[in-house]
Amino acid sequence: MTLDINTLLAILLMALATISTRISGLVLIRHIKLDERWKTAIEAIPPAVLMAVIAPTAFATGWAETLACAATALAARRLPMLASVTLGVATVALLRAAGF
Repeated sequence: MTLDINTLLAILLMALATISTRISGLVLIRHIKLDERWKTAIEAIPPAVLMAVIAPTAFATGWAETLACAATALAARRLPMLASVTLGVATVALLRAAGF
């Protein structure tokens, strides 16, 4: 395996761009006064992103994945993100083991 300098540079620049956008969001949000409506909207972003990621799986695969996506969607309304994802993964594993 050889080290390609262009690939390494691309990876480092993408990492820098990702870190910069995340940090800038945290820094900027400290200087903005948010009312309750905006706080509610911002709190809705992580479950919305989760659903956008798992929705194609729900419609393009079998019953186990579809049911696990539904369980994840329901769990995301009440549980923290990590718990929701864990529940979804466990659900699909159990349903696949059961033969769905």
